[in-house]
Amino acid sequence: MESRGSVPARPVPYEGVWRFDAPAVDVSVPQARHAVRDLIERQGVPVEDDILQGLLLIVSELVTNAVRHAALLSPELAVEVAVGAEWIRVAVEDNHPYRPTALVTDHAQTGGRGLLLVREITAEACGTCDVEHTAGGGKIIWAALPLKTQL
Repeated sequence: MESRGSVPARPVPYEGVWRFDAPAVDVSVPQARHAVRDLIERQGVPVEDDILQGLLLIVSELVTNAVRHAALLSPELAVEVAVGAEWIRVAVEDNHPYRPTALVTDHAQTGGRGLLLVREITAEACGTCDVEHTAGGGKIIWAALPLKTQL
């Protein structure tokens, strides 16, 4: 009799990777957020609502950063959503070579805290985020969150 441990795990129906391109313009921010939300609903991803809301805020922040800071050198951006059995990852790619860092909170500053917010949302959900260079000289900023709140 063969043990169940040797049987390869079958992928769950909602697993996969989806990618779409968008122009680096303001209207792409809500369009990307809605596209990600619609994809998650269409695929039946069992993500908890607080995780989903954080994820959608991350998408908005990352696309906003690409529009505001990379559009001159990168008129197009790409959004990728990858879903595993227990996690979801969103990434925004642009062709601008600058690799941003999360800024220290400055309460007198009215902007520039998007990546800090992304890092805080990710940490609160027990996820991870990072910035990576692409082979073409651009960057990918991504965040991965569990589908369910970690206790």
